[in-house]
Amino acid sequence: MDERYNRYVARGWESKSVEEQISERQTESKKSNKNKLSREEIERQTKREGIMLARSRTVSALESVRDDRYRVLLERTLEHLDEELAKLK
Repeated sequence: MDERYNRYVARGWESKSVEEQISERQTESKKSNKNKLSREEIERQTKREGIMLARSRTVSALESVRDDRYRVLLERTLEHLDEELAKLK
């Protein structure tokens, strides 16, 4: 099978293809290095996502709560989470 493949493909075609792939990967890696976030930015983004998740759970719990004391607690929790989000902006 290799003999038939090589018979119909010009010599050097394989190496040119490999060279193109290598240069494409190098170009992509240069682009991705520019888009990489710093450690602080990653931590901030992770913290923000965690707060947003906690906030969505709190809002969901608020919609179904019946106990007034628990409602007050959830509302304070929601205020606190909103404050934390405001600090991250």
